[in-house]
Amino acid sequence: MTRGAVIASASLGTLTAAALLAPWILPDDPLAISDVLSQRLVAPFSHGEGGVFHLLGTDRFGRDLFGRILLAARISLLVGIVGSLLATGLGIVVGAVAGWWRGATDRVLMSVADAMLAVPRLVLLLLCVALWRPGLLTVVVVLAATGWMSVARLVRAEVMGLSSRGFVDASRSLGTSRRRILARHVVPNALGPAIVAATLGVGNAILLESGLAFLGLGVQPPTPSWGNMIAGGRDLIVTAPWVALVPGCFLIATVLACTVLGDAMRDTLAGQRAVPLGERA
Repeated sequence: MTRGAVIASASLGTLTAAALLAPWILPDDPLAISDVLSQRLVAPFSHGEGGVFHLLGTDRFGRDLFGRILLAARISLLVGIVGSLLATGLGIVVGAVAGWWRGATDRVLMSVADAMLAVPRLVLLLLCVALWRPGLLTVVVVLAATGWMSVARLVRAEVMGLSSRGFVDASRSLGTSRRRILARHVVPNALGPAIVAATLGVGNAILLESGLAFLGLGVQPPTPSWGNMIAGGRDLIVTAPWVALVPGCFLIATVLACTVLGDAMRDTLAGQRAVPLGERA
């Protein structure tokens, strides 16, 4: 694993651990609004009135940004991981069925995938979120429903290539059913590209969720999300730039870490597949 992948893994692990442990490591409730006049817009690495230290400063309501960043990380990581896993799982099922049974099944499923790929994902997201009540569950479901197509095409190609391999013919000669061959032998060997797509999809889902929250169509205040935190600080970009820049930097760093980790996994899997099966240990 490259140095960049190690740093990305360590960064994501640290952020995840801090987000999960937030209730125990934060001294105060980051959602509580109290003593606004004395605590509002405290600069990062500064003490507010009363001697309270604020690592990343406070917002217009006097709420500590560090605590809100950790709570928002919970939302973003949950949406990114769950949305990406659901989309990947659906894509694996559709791609495996299309690549294994082919014929009319393949044409119908891939036509649906091509039709959805022809429409920009952000447009589909905006349409679906506008039709239903904005919220965490809606965002996760919409991300899963609009992110399976590329995974399905990758898995379909892998399954079609594996269907002509010798171990498939050997299983058929032993009387193994087609469904069992697909589930036990073909799909596990076709998961490499899907795993890489899932890793890259986490960062993409986090970015899309933040964009929806920025537009007011995602997670709604007072629940913090990196997107609605950026939106809440955009009118303070001159007088108190940290209110918008801090969540923006965390968003960029998280998406970049997911991308670097996904690229490293892709290179690792490509190197393994370049080695003939008989030469592997």
